[in-house]
Amino acid sequence: MALPIVAIVGRTNVGKSSLFNRLAGRKLAVVEDFPGVTRDRVYSQAELDRRMVILVDTGGIVGGEGDELFAKVKDQAARALREADVIIMMVDGQEGPTDLDHEVADIVRRSGKPYVLAANKMEKTSLDSEDFLSLRLGLPVNISAIHGRGLLDLVEDVEALLPPEEEPESQREGELAVAIIGKPNVGKSALTNAILGEERVIVSEMPGTTRDAVDTPFEYRGEPWRLVDTAGLRRRGKRKDTEFYSSLRTLHALSRSQVALCVFDAFEGPSAGDARVAGEAHEAGRALVLVANKWDLLKQYAQPTEDFPDLKPSKAEKMLKSDLERLLRDEMPFASYAPLVFTSAQTGEGIEELLAVTRRVADNFQRRIETGPLNRLLRQAVTRHAPPTRKGRQLKVLYGTQVRTGPPTFALFVNDPTLMHLTYERYLVNCLRREYDFEGTPLRLLVRARRREKEGG
Repeated sequence: MALPIVAIVGRTNVGKSSLFNRLAGRKLAVVEDFPGVTRDRVYSQAELDRRMVILVDTGGIVGGEGDELFAKVKDQAARALREADVIIMMVDGQEGPTDLDHEVADIVRRSGKPYVLAANKMEKTSLDSEDFLSLRLGLPVNISAIHGRGLLDLVEDVEALLPPEEEPESQREGELAVAIIGKPNVGKSALTNAILGEERVIVSEMPGTTRDAVDTPFEYRGEPWRLVDTAGLRRRGKRKDTEFYSSLRTLHALSRSQVALCVFDAFEGPSAGDARVAGEAHEAGRALVLVANKWDLLKQYAQPTEDFPDLKPSKAEKMLKSDLERLLRDEMPFASYAPLVFTSAQTGEGIEELLAVTRRVADNFQRRIETGPLNRLLRQAVTRHAPPTRKGRQLKVLYGTQVRTGPPTFALFVNDPTLMHLTYERYLVNCLRREYDFEGTPLRLLVRARRREKEGG
């Protein structure tokens, strides 16, 4: 199912970015102690307590009307508010309610969306937030985004307002859901049409034609599939307002898909923008296939010419593919597990191979390893390469078990999780990949402390 959207709004410099970073679990938004730092909406998937959401940070929603930049930020924040399922309105608990807070509160009330009022910077328990009752949004939840105080209460209130969870549509119908993602104008819609064998999606040479995520069901070898053709992603600093909506819908598409086909232009070659798009799928935990589209434009250079009459097309094509893959792997080292397929939406070349590879990585995405074989592999891995030590203490991998699929996720129980180094975690993941077919799917390791039995039990 599509993830619900939670937008953090408020006037400038009340701590919206700090709260976003805290809830998202990583430092994505710029945090500075002066107003107006966050100019564009920043978004991320975030796990609250029981629910996954798309969290949206915004600039100030009112104020600075005389400044062109502030006017644009205000408009973006208002758009994010209209897109949201739940709104967190933030105020500065130390300053008390201001005229700008009253303006924001009026906008929030008129939106008709569920909301939670949060009074930030309440590090001192002696501070009183009852003055914010004048905003007519109820009594605020007192929090300190910097120190993490009160966030459990805030998350609980937000989750109570989220729309009810629904059974994922793809699981209910037994479909394989595949999202087609990529920068604008790399041929995503044309590729969709080539897969379907008919023009079901509008194709245009103008970048950004596809604004919405379009679901198209079809059958492949008697199996129900659903293609989700999404709008192109741009670098955050260059997105227009409509492109922000497209980006959110891309995240929606990833959240309700098992496999992402990341399309890039083979003729132009992979870029940092392509890597960022693939990174969206990787971070979302989707199975991933890299698609070098427009291969027909590139392979024409593998044909004999007057200057090179003895050129062997098959050998030259192989070299071109090898060079392009090397460039791709250098640009996307995090996606080394993802297979690469060369396609031409115009000629249909590679489409059948793409579908077969997609089916295979979807199976790997749901692969489950029994606990016995898994722990034998872990013991062998530890024997071959001893775990690291820190300050005289050595990491001990006690046992492991697979806790979920889609993507395959393994819990490793150790003597002390702080002793697990990132390089050793990568080593264990590589051991899993060498032993089992996990092509096309990311793997997750959850490092946990050993459960201690109660004494005398």
